[in-house]
Amino acid sequence: MVAILFATVAFSVDAMLPALPQIAAELSPQDVNRAQLVIAAFVAGMGLGTFFSGPISDAIGRKVTITWGIVLYVIGAALAYFAQTLELLLAARFIQGLGASAPRIVSMAMIRDQYAGREMAQLVSFMMMIFILIPAAAPSLGALIEAAFGWRAIFGAFLVLGLIGGTWLNLRQPETHPPERRRPLQRDTLLAAVKEVLGHKMVRIYVAVLTLGFGQMFAFIISVQPIYDEVFDKAESFPFWFLVVALLSGISTIVNASLVMKLGMRRLAITAYGMQAVISAVMLMLWLSGTMPLELAFPVFLAWSVSVFFMVGLTFGNLNALALEPMGHIAGLAASTVSAISTVCSIAIAIPIGLTFNGTPVPLITGMMVCSALAWILMRYAREADPTPRTTPLTGG
Repeated sequence: MVAILFATVAFSVDAMLPALPQIAAELSPQDVNRAQLVIAAFVAGMGLGTFFSGPISDAIGRKVTITWGIVLYVIGAALAYFAQTLELLLAARFIQGLGASAPRIVSMAMIRDQYAGREMAQLVSFMMMIFILIPAAAPSLGALIEAAFGWRAIFGAFLVLGLIGGTWLNLRQPETHPPERRRPLQRDTLLAAVKEVLGHKMVRIYVAVLTLGFGQMFAFIISVQPIYDEVFDKAESFPFWFLVVALLSGISTIVNASLVMKLGMRRLAITAYGMQAVISAVMLMLWLSGTMPLELAFPVFLAWSVSVFFMVGLTFGNLNALALEPMGHIAGLAASTVSAISTVCSIAIAIPIGLTFNGTPVPLITGMMVCSALAWILMRYAREADPTPRTTPLTGG
């Protein structure tokens, strides 16, 4: 249930990718590039909502906050379905993003209410498996829906997804944040809590690593379709290959869930980022040297893409658990602060990488290598700064 709520955000982004040319042709024929704002507007709304959904859930409860967020998300989807201008569509997508921030953030706080440390990481790993598989299938689903019913029907799919998640939540999930643990929604209280989150050295490190991780992921999403189109001439089959990559890499979350209790969250993250930095460096050298046979270029790129998603499965759940572990008493606000900072700052990484696309995958591979190397350095520093072995289920490993 929580995985479905969490995956709502990624599905709402990736399902739109195949429909952008049709949206541009109908609503922005004079400037087709403006259609990309359909994704940017959603992310902007989500980023703004992220700052507030966690604190609101700390004050009024997790379940009601997610429910009202889904209501807002569904309203945005309905408005987008009927929008006759690009401006109205962008406004509707912004509303959708505001609403989607609640299930994205508060669902993580809901888990933190009941679990911590490696146990939380194990549960989040399962969430990440669903989180990866659903948006991975989203371009294919979006293309099928668009081909059968038109691009507006994709917003109908968003509406159905929101209703399923909201109904499931209200029928099956008890409230995890009882009234006696709630914090009033007051300015001084919020500022003190934000100061506490940002004042924690280890949390700052993990937020920085998450920023690099999200930056890599957004850069990949921005760049991958032009690469399939212009480099490999596979624009029409892009949704299929995107799904193949995600299915092959989906096993990473199973691997993480089975190993995290034994090896610890930090060790797995260090290994994943170190391996990705090396793999990307080798990939970059092969591409720049021109020694890779043409017939192997696409299979090698596909294998590299799998390694990128595999890294995501081994890191995101662990990093979120590490960042929230010392913040259990303000889990909602902590989840909001961590996610807001890492999401907003990651755009500053992803957009430059995407804009440097030059008809080759070199800018994307270079960005992936640099981000992974920096994340590896920060995770090594985190282990040195906090070297005490963790021996209980509430540990960071």
